[in-house]
Amino acid sequence: MLRYLLLSTVMVVGTVVLATAWVNRDLIRIKIADVRTHIAAKAGEAGLLEPTAAPPLRGDAPWALSALPECLSQLSESIGPLNYVREHLPGNAVPIVPPATLVYGDCTITVTGDEAFVRRGDDRLRIPPHVQFYRAPGMLALIRRTARGAELRVYQPAQ
Repeated sequence: MLRYLLLSTVMVVGTVVLATAWVNRDLIRIKIADVRTHIAAKAGEAGLLEPTAAPPLRGDAPWALSALPECLSQLSESIGPLNYVREHLPGNAVPIVPPATLVYGDCTITVTGDEAFVRRGDDRLRIPPHVQFYRAPGMLALIRRTARGAELRVYQPAQ
């Protein structure tokens, strides 16, 4: 019996507390103030805030020339069978016979056999085989053959 009396007392007191809190809800407000504190910098931590240089790029990149707009701007891209892609070459384009070195802005493209290496500052990118470069007035084009077909990218030197 004492157990039921204790349980009913807890229920009545709880209901009264909740009803009082509900009626006075506008009076019960918690305000969190904006606090600003000045903390002196610790010695030796100044270097943490300095921006770090991005690490140089390295690796195989069939799209390497498209990622260097300071050197070349991509004008077009055609993907499909080799005959289809060759039809989209600029009309007066002539093949570049390897070995050859091409310089556009601060980019150097070294064509060796059926692959090419692109250098710009500390960046070293390789355009994997089987790639053939073509030159036309004011344009550079490359055809890269893959297992799925071929892709042609036509570039204009950056101004």
